[in-house]
Amino acid sequence: MLALRPGCECCDRDLPPESDQARICSFECTFCADCAETMNGRCPNCGGELVRRPRRPADRLAKFPASTERIWRPERCGRSATA
Repeated sequence: MLALRPGCECCDRDLPPESDQARICSFECTFCADCAETMNGRCPNCGGELVRRPRRPADRLAKFPASTERIWRPERCGRSATA
Protein backbone atom coordinates (compact mmCIF):
# COMPACT_ATOMS: atom_id res chain seq x y z
CA MET A 1 0.00 0.00 0.00
CA LEU A 2 1.38 3.42 -0.95
CA ALA A 3 2.22 5.76 1.90
CA LEU A 4 0.64 8.83 0.21
CA ARG A 5 3.09 11.24 1.82
CA PRO A 6 1.66 14.68 2.58
CA GLY A 7 4.12 17.03 0.87
CA CYS A 8 6.67 17.70 -1.84
CA GLU A 9 10.23 16.80 -0.83
CA CYS A 10 11.58 19.83 -2.73
CA CYS A 11 9.27 22.77 -2.07
CA ASP A 12 7.22 21.37 0.87
CA ARG A 13 3.95 22.04 -0.99
CA ASP A 14 0.98 20.25 0.56
CA LEU A 15 -0.11 17.17 -1.41
CA PRO A 16 -3.26 15.78 0.19
CA PRO A 17 -4.32 12.22 -0.73
CA GLU A 18 -6.83 13.48 -3.30
CA SER A 19 -4.29 15.69 -5.11
CA ASP A 20 -3.75 15.13 -8.81
CA GLN A 21 -0.50 17.13 -8.54
CA ALA A 22 1.51 14.49 -6.64
CA ARG A 23 4.29 12.56 -8.39
CA ILE A 24 6.14 9.53 -7.01
CA CYS A 25 8.98 7.19 -7.94
CA SER A 26 9.11 3.45 -7.25
CA PHE A 27 10.55 4.18 -3.78
CA GLU A 28 7.59 6.49 -3.03
CA CYS A 29 9.68 9.67 -2.97
CA THR A 30 7.03 12.34 -3.40
CA PHE A 31 7.11 15.61 -5.35
CA CYS A 32 4.62 18.11 -6.73
CA ALA A 33 4.05 18.23 -10.49
CA ASP A 34 5.90 21.56 -10.82
CA CYS A 35 9.07 20.29 -9.12
CA ALA A 36 8.90 16.98 -11.00
CA GLU A 37 8.79 18.91 -14.26
CA THR A 38 11.86 20.97 -13.35
CA MET A 39 13.66 17.67 -12.64
CA ASN A 40 12.66 16.30 -16.06
CA GLY A 41 10.52 13.60 -14.45
CA ARG A 42 13.47 11.97 -12.64
CA CYS A 43 13.74 11.46 -8.89
CA PRO A 44 16.76 13.30 -7.46
CA ASN A 45 17.12 10.60 -4.79
CA CYS A 46 17.24 7.43 -6.90
CA GLY A 47 17.11 8.58 -10.52
CA GLY A 48 13.83 6.74 -11.06
CA GLU A 49 10.90 7.89 -13.14
CA LEU A 50 8.37 10.19 -11.47
CA VAL A 51 4.76 9.35 -12.32
CA ARG A 52 1.35 10.61 -11.19
CA ARG A 53 0.53 9.22 -7.76
CA PRO A 54 -2.72 7.22 -7.73
CA ARG A 55 -5.49 8.59 -5.56
CA ARG A 56 -6.97 6.36 -2.88
CA PRO A 57 -10.78 6.31 -2.88
CA ALA A 58 -12.21 8.46 -0.09
CA ASP A 59 -14.10 5.53 1.44
CA ARG A 60 -10.78 3.65 1.82
CA LEU A 61 -8.89 6.55 3.42
CA ALA A 62 -10.74 6.04 6.71
CA LYS A 63 -9.47 2.47 7.01
CA PHE A 64 -6.13 3.04 5.24
CA PRO A 65 -5.14 6.67 6.00
CA ALA A 66 -2.44 8.58 4.18
CA SER A 67 0.95 9.01 5.83
CA THR A 68 1.64 11.99 8.05
CA GLU A 69 5.42 11.61 7.63
CA ARG A 70 6.69 14.73 5.93
CA ILE A 71 10.06 14.55 4.15
CA TRP A 72 11.69 17.79 3.06
CA ARG A 73 15.08 17.63 1.35
CA PRO A 74 15.45 20.83 -0.69
CA GLU A 75 19.21 20.34 -0.96
CA ARG A 76 18.64 17.28 -3.14
CA CYS A 77 16.60 19.33 -5.57
CA GLY A 78 19.12 22.10 -6.09
CA ARG A 79 17.40 24.41 -3.61
CA SER A 80 18.40 25.66 -0.20
CA ALA A 81 16.17 25.38 2.85
CA THR A 82 15.78 29.16 2.84
CA ALA A 83 14.74 29.41 -0.82
